[in-house]
Amino acid sequence: MAPKHAREHEPSDKPKRAPKEEVAHPRKRFYRARAHSNPLNDAEFDVPTTPEDVDWSEHYPEVYEELEGRQQQQQGGEAGAPGPSSSAPEQPAVRFLDIGCGFGGLLVRLSTLYPDTLMLGMEIRDKVSAYVRERIAALRREQPGLYRNCSVLRTNAMKYLPNYFRKGQLTKMFFLFPDPHFKAANHRRRIINTQLLTEYAHLLAPGGWLYTITDVPELGEWMRAKLAAHRLYERVSEEELEADPAAGLLVLSSEEGQKVARNGGATFRNVYRRLEAPRELGAGGEAGAAAATAPA
Repeated sequence: MAPKHAREHEPSDKPKRAPKEEVAHPRKRFYRARAHSNPLNDAEFDVPTTPEDVDWSEHYPEVYEELEGRQQQQQGGEAGAPGPSSSAPEQPAVRFLDIGCGFGGLLVRLSTLYPDTLMLGMEIRDKVSAYVRERIAALRREQPGLYRNCSVLRTNAMKYLPNYFRKGQLTKMFFLFPDPHFKAANHRRRIINTQLLTEYAHLLAPGGWLYTITDVPELGEWMRAKLAAHRLYERVSEEELEADPAAGLLVLSSEEGQKVARNGGATFRNVYRRLEAPRELGAGGEAGAAAATAPA
């Protein structure tokens, strides 16, 4: 039997495990900002002229790399094939939009629930949007192949949505715990109002869902009333909401929702569907007209 010190230096047939890379995640305390921002201020943003001018490959590089690979493979297969060429692969497009995404809690949860759907968070605060960007980058490094379908963009959603999205492009829009703007003079700053709902209807595909939730009763009633009065929306039934994975994330996915839950507060959820054609006045299926309390 070989001496102990000799055995210690003998080569082993066992493959050595590569040390796991430790990924540093951003810390919220370095990205804190004011709770809300005035969306009607004169802050300047670099905004595309049309949706076609947006380079989405910067937000979803892995998705676009795969698309490019498929296109090259298709072109190579068609080079020696007679007859008409087949259609090019469909360009990926953002389908889910979280307006005022905060620290990105909803985005990262939706990302794994809907891995084949591109989704975007929009946030007006620079530090907060920077945090979400770093958070997603860290998650992508830590878990390769995941979170490649979500991204964040700093802009003013009240002003520039049509610069980024085409008519009928979106299938889900989320508005989680928006700024209540309590003063009557500031109600024009609310992210849910009649004019903006018309713009959202333009961007939503028929059948698309618009999700709202708040812990402020007066704002919950405001959003319900505005949606109920709009002819391009109808209320989604509670039975449909129970079967919808996204609806179950509205309360606890965001930092604000978690705070409300810790304090035992009530939440008021209103989810509406974009209609294909305007409904008749007075029709809207408002059987459950009161704003529904979301499950904790």
